[in-house]
Amino acid sequence: MQRYTSRSQQISGAAPADDKLRIDKWLWAARFFKTRSLAIDAIENGRVLVNEVRVKPAKTIAPGDRLDIRIGQYQFQIEVLALSDKRGPAPQAQQLYRESDESRARRAEIAARIRAEPRPFTFRGRPTKRDRREIDRFNHGE
Repeated sequence: MQRYTSRSQQISGAAPADDKLRIDKWLWAARFFKTRSLAIDAIENGRVLVNEVRVKPAKTIAPGDRLDIRIGQYQFQIEVLALSDKRGPAPQAQQLYRESDESRARRAEIAARIRAEPRPFTFRGRPTKRDRREIDRFNHGE
Protein backbone atom coordinates (compact mmCIF):
# COMPACT_ATOMS: atom_id res chain seq x y z
CA MET A 1 0.00 0.00 0.00
CA GLN A 2 1.50 3.30 -1.10
CA ARG A 3 1.06 6.43 0.96
CA TYR A 4 0.52 9.72 -0.72
CA THR A 5 2.59 12.65 0.47
CA SER A 6 2.47 16.23 -0.56
CA ARG A 7 5.23 17.74 -2.66
CA SER A 8 6.42 19.87 0.29
CA GLN A 9 6.88 16.77 2.46
CA GLN A 10 8.98 15.06 -0.21
CA ILE A 11 11.58 17.84 -0.40
CA SER A 12 11.39 19.17 3.17
CA GLY A 13 14.93 18.14 4.16
CA ALA A 14 16.71 19.06 0.96
CA ALA A 15 18.08 22.47 0.13
CA PRO A 16 16.05 24.41 -2.42
CA ALA A 17 16.92 23.90 -6.06
CA ASP A 18 18.26 27.44 -6.51
CA ASP A 19 20.67 27.07 -3.52
CA LYS A 20 19.08 29.85 -1.49
CA LEU A 21 17.29 29.66 1.84
CA ARG A 22 15.70 32.09 4.29
CA ILE A 23 18.18 33.15 6.95
CA ASP A 24 15.80 32.45 9.85
CA LYS A 25 15.33 28.84 8.72
CA TRP A 26 19.07 28.35 8.24
CA LEU A 27 19.95 29.77 11.70
CA TRP A 28 17.43 27.39 13.25
CA ALA A 29 18.72 24.39 11.26
CA ALA A 30 22.35 25.27 12.10
CA ARG A 31 21.36 25.25 15.82
CA PHE A 32 22.25 28.84 16.63
CA PHE A 33 18.73 29.33 17.99
CA LYS A 34 16.30 26.85 19.54
CA THR A 35 13.26 28.20 17.68
CA ARG A 36 12.67 30.14 14.50
CA SER A 37 10.92 32.80 16.59
CA LEU A 38 14.14 33.42 18.53
CA ALA A 39 16.06 33.56 15.25
CA ILE A 40 13.58 36.08 13.84
CA ASP A 41 13.85 38.26 16.97
CA ALA A 42 17.65 38.26 16.76
CA ILE A 43 17.57 39.20 13.08
CA GLU A 44 15.04 42.00 13.60
CA ASN A 45 17.05 43.40 16.53
CA GLY A 46 20.22 43.61 14.44
CA ARG A 47 22.12 40.81 16.20
CA VAL A 48 22.58 38.94 12.92
CA LEU A 49 24.36 40.59 9.99
CA VAL A 50 24.78 39.13 6.51
CA ASN A 51 27.93 40.34 4.76
CA GLU A 52 28.11 43.16 7.36
CA VAL A 53 24.61 44.40 6.47
CA ARG A 54 21.51 44.32 8.68
CA VAL A 55 18.78 42.21 7.03
CA LYS A 56 15.19 41.03 7.46
CA PRO A 57 14.21 37.45 8.40
CA ALA A 58 13.07 36.65 4.86
CA LYS A 59 16.49 37.47 3.37
CA THR A 60 17.85 34.55 1.39
CA ILE A 61 21.38 33.35 1.96
CA ALA A 62 23.63 31.21 -0.19
CA PRO A 63 26.86 29.29 0.37
CA GLY A 64 29.76 31.72 0.69
CA ASP A 65 27.84 34.38 2.64
CA ARG A 66 29.49 35.69 5.81
CA LEU A 67 27.36 36.02 8.96
CA ASP A 68 28.04 37.91 12.19
CA ILE A 69 25.86 36.50 14.98
CA ARG A 70 25.71 37.93 18.52
CA ILE A 71 24.21 35.68 21.19
CA GLY A 72 24.52 37.18 24.65
CA GLN A 73 28.16 38.14 25.17
CA TYR A 74 29.42 35.83 22.44
CA GLN A 75 29.94 36.80 18.82
CA PHE A 76 30.28 34.29 16.00
CA GLN A 77 31.84 35.15 12.63
CA ILE A 78 30.98 32.36 10.25
CA GLU A 79 30.91 31.50 6.58
CA VAL A 80 27.96 29.55 5.19
CA LEU A 81 29.16 26.32 3.58
CA ALA A 82 25.88 24.49 2.95
CA LEU A 83 22.14 25.02 3.22
CA SER A 84 19.56 22.97 5.04
CA ASP A 85 16.05 23.74 6.23
CA LYS A 86 15.94 20.54 8.30
CA ARG A 87 17.21 20.66 11.88
CA GLY A 88 19.49 17.71 12.55
CA PRO A 89 21.98 16.64 15.21
CA ALA A 90 24.72 19.06 16.30
CA PRO A 91 27.58 17.39 14.35
CA GLN A 92 25.52 17.58 11.17
CA ALA A 93 24.60 21.23 11.88
CA GLN A 94 28.27 22.17 12.35
CA GLN A 95 28.98 21.05 8.80
CA LEU A 96 26.73 23.84 7.50
CA TYR A 97 29.22 26.58 8.44
CA ARG A 98 32.87 27.37 9.17
CA GLU A 99 33.75 29.67 12.07
CA SER A 100 36.79 31.94 11.74
CA ASP A 101 39.80 31.26 13.98
CA GLU A 102 39.74 34.75 15.49
CA SER A 103 36.05 34.34 16.36
CA ARG A 104 36.76 31.02 18.07
CA ALA A 105 39.68 32.55 20.03
CA ARG A 106 37.61 35.57 21.09
CA ARG A 107 34.77 33.32 22.33
CA ALA A 108 37.24 31.20 24.33
CA GLU A 109 38.68 34.36 25.89
CA ILE A 110 35.21 35.60 26.88
CA ALA A 111 34.31 32.18 28.33
CA ALA A 112 37.50 32.16 30.43
CA ARG A 113 36.77 35.67 31.69
CA ILE A 114 33.21 34.71 32.65
CA ARG A 115 34.45 31.60 34.50
CA ALA A 116 37.00 33.73 36.41
CA GLU A 117 34.37 36.19 37.66
CA PRO A 118 32.71 35.32 40.96
CA ARG A 119 29.11 34.21 40.70
CA PRO A 120 26.62 36.77 41.94
CA PHE A 121 24.82 35.91 45.14
CA THR A 122 21.23 34.91 44.54
CA PHE A 123 18.49 34.24 47.02
CA ARG A 124 16.78 30.90 46.88
CA GLY A 125 13.28 31.81 47.89
CA ARG A 126 12.14 32.81 51.32
CA PRO A 127 14.78 32.94 54.10
CA THR A 128 14.64 30.22 56.74
CA LYS A 129 14.33 30.96 60.44
CA ARG A 130 18.08 30.56 60.81
CA ASP A 131 18.70 32.96 57.91
CA ARG A 132 16.37 35.54 59.45
CA ARG A 133 18.25 35.37 62.74
CA GLU A 134 21.55 35.92 60.95
CA ILE A 135 20.07 38.87 59.05
CA ASP A 136 18.80 40.39 62.32
CA ARG A 137 22.24 39.96 63.93
CA PHE A 138 23.86 41.63 60.94
CA ASN A 139 21.39 44.54 60.80
CA HIS A 140 21.35 45.22 64.53
CA GLY A 141 25.09 44.67 65.09
CA GLU A 142 24.89 41.88 67.66
